[in-house]
Amino acid sequence: MPGLETRFSGTVPENYDSGLGPFIFERFAEEMARRASDLHPSSVLETAAGTGIVTRRLRDRIPPQCALIATDLNCPMLDFAALKFDEDESVGIEAADACRLPFDDGAFDVVICQFGVMFFPDRGASYAEALRVLKPGGTYLFSVWGSWNDNPFGRIAYSVGAEFCPNDPPAFYKIPFSYHDAGRIRSDLKDAGFDEPTIDTLTHRKALDDPALFARGIVYGNPLGEELVERGIDPDVVCNRMAEALRAQLGESMPVKAMLIAATKP
Repeated sequence: MPGLETRFSGTVPENYDSGLGPFIFERFAEEMARRASDLHPSSVLETAAGTGIVTRRLRDRIPPQCALIATDLNCPMLDFAALKFDEDESVGIEAADACRLPFDDGAFDVVICQFGVMFFPDRGASYAEALRVLKPGGTYLFSVWGSWNDNPFGRIAYSVGAEFCPNDPPAFYKIPFSYHDAGRIRSDLKDAGFDEPTIDTLTHRKALDDPALFARGIVYGNPLGEELVERGIDPDVVCNRMAEALRAQLGESMPVKAMLIAATKP
């Protein structure tokens, strides 16, 4: 999506963190941080770090002497992430393109990316860059969403947007769920030069205890809200309809499914 990096500004980071984080990101972030810690790295790079949901958990788990750098294209998201750390905590926060990383070859033991690779305009380049900055034997840990069928909140988000724009529905909520074929992921990583990856499926049910907060995250925590304004549609009206649809179709809890991939540099 051209210009996507410019649409995560204003109140988007706050709504992303508070409205999406507790519902769909935090549990997977904890698992990602645990797996990274189990590798006992001395240096970690995170790409597409967003508001630092994974970064905060990484810093809590890995030893203080382990270097940690969090990067993202979106400076407002990184500014929000920086607020999660005290001045004496060792976290580097830098704006960087995952497809053109500004780091030396072999600089990191682990590279991490939670739910970011689906958005990269050149996925092959992003894999090549992750491989380049890893030390030999280093690990690339990343996660992707399952399909709409496995994550009905994504289908609902798209469908509600389509109710208001039936002739040209906002397309954002197609992107996150577009890269879930394990065979394709394996092939793409091997083409980039990684060893055969391991792919684990992680599934859980998340309590939908505040549909209105989740709906606000879905609309205002992503480019959808800005796109609705550009089309002359009141995002608050869409939020109300989103919350209603989430309650009606999901009830008190929802299934959430992701894939966590670990690929090693030879």
